[in-house]
Amino acid sequence: MKALVLDFGGPVLRTPFELLRGGERRVGLASGSLDWSGPFDPSRDDAWRAMQAGDLTERDYWMRRSEQFAELTGREPSFRGLMDVLFAGDESELVRPEAVHVIDAAHAADVAVAVLTNDMRAFHGDEWVARMQVLDSVDVLVDGSVEHVLKPDPRIYRLAIDRLGVAARDCLFVDDQPGNVEGARHVGMQTVWFDVTDPAASYDAVRQLMPEVGSEGSDRRASR
Repeated sequence: MKALVLDFGGPVLRTPFELLRGGERRVGLASGSLDWSGPFDPSRDDAWRAMQAGDLTERDYWMRRSEQFAELTGREPSFRGLMDVLFAGDESELVRPEAVHVIDAAHAADVAVAVLTNDMRAFHGDEWVARMQVLDSVDVLVDGSVEHVLKPDPRIYRLAIDRLGVAARDCLFVDDQPGNVEGARHVGMQTVWFDVTDPAASYDAVRQLMPEVGSEGSDRRASR
């Protein structure tokens, strides 16, 4: 393994579902007004199940939620507007500490780190992206909303692989969407499905596939 390729929303960034209560407080909604459960209780979220079945895109899902949010708040429906509210907190509230630790461990083992995301700038905008310091520790950033190609299209994985300068088989790809994981597997990458309901166990699975610090690769880096 020479490169770790992380999806951003879910593996690195906490999901919107984990940030709903804070969003409600920011706009004066009663707790529980935003009752979307997504992967945390799919049985209560018909739209999430439709997305998992391929009947909705992720953008379609969040557009529906932004319309519901607009009805409750009197705002214009916009997934950027919804995300601005949910992700308005400090980076320490938004980024999983386990992700930071794994990125640091990867670099210590001379493993390159990439973020391969579908909608970072589409959902959050340039100013928000610029304040995410965790991205400063990433060697390659590929955003499908900038490249106009989204996972699981094979082209977006190959673009990330090419920018890393390694073979697909030497990349470990981590994503919380099964369809995206299957897309990575299709182009020859190693994969780990990230369970957002148990991030610690998911990152344990990633660590088990990473080379140990002190391996031949990390020794070469230390000698440079």
